[in-house]
Amino acid sequence: MRSWSALLQIEPEVREALENKQAVVALESTIISHGMPYPDNVETALLVERTVREHGAVPATLAIAAGRLQVGLPAHRLEELGKAGPRVIKCSRRDIPFVLTRGELGATTVAATMILADLAGIRLFATGGIGGVHRGAELSMDISADLQELARTDVAVVSAGAKAILDLELTREYLETMGVPVIGFGADEWPAFYTRHSGLSVDYRYDQPAALAKALHVKWSTPLPGGVLIANPIPEEEEMEYAPVREAIEKALAEAAKKGIRGKEVTPFLLARIVELTGGDSLRANVALVRHNARLAAQLAVEYAALRPG
Repeated sequence: MRSWSALLQIEPEVREALENKQAVVALESTIISHGMPYPDNVETALLVERTVREHGAVPATLAIAAGRLQVGLPAHRLEELGKAGPRVIKCSRRDIPFVLTRGELGATTVAATMILADLAGIRLFATGGIGGVHRGAELSMDISADLQELARTDVAVVSAGAKAILDLELTREYLETMGVPVIGFGADEWPAFYTRHSGLSVDYRYDQPAALAKALHVKWSTPLPGGVLIANPIPEEEEMEYAPVREAIEKALAEAAKKGIRGKEVTPFLLARIVELTGGDSLRANVALVRHNARLAAQLAVEYAALRPG
């Protein structure tokens, strides 16, 4: 049986950085295939990669292709993911072996990105928002695998909170139950994706990348496996007004229920519909917060790399 390492296809630039213990930031690919329309998705992916470079780290967008776990994607693969869109298989933990075996193209969710990043030795990961507990989960049991992955995999995820379409209070409670530390960067409150405030607290606040990187280093130097969720609020100048966002979310949720949309198809439908209902404002906010998270993840990766012996 082939080992996991034999299945990794690491781009030369990323491999060199990892071998030299330099800063690397993992990036997910479902935001390309399922999170935004083409060509905005590819343009955003390239912008985010450029942002990571500008702040001293090497970007590694992750996906599954041609029977390999791809760590770092060439431009043609980003374009392929963007053009194929929702036709690409959305991969979480359960899907990885089967998409590999069938040689299909798969985009990694937060959970799958954490798994691939951990296998490659990447500790910092930037995304938009994590999955979580869906509204009505007390009946549907619709809870994202992202939450359990955060509890078991040694990767720090920089996000603008959980996606605003979710039940944020239950998601926050679930994270606490699973022992996932929620860190507010420059914030005492857990952000709500498009907006900076949710009314929910974080576990600890940090204001400097160096101090937070040191805490991450200490965590993973102890026998305490599991990830860390770093909440990085959307910049104030990009924040959306709460009322229009809430109205768009409620309308999109009602439409999804009427159409009978369930499971992993719910989030892509809701995000796309919210873009339409907000006249594109939610897409602009999404791009801004992803880039903001990539900047912080790169800064943390640089500081974290400096703490590791050469």
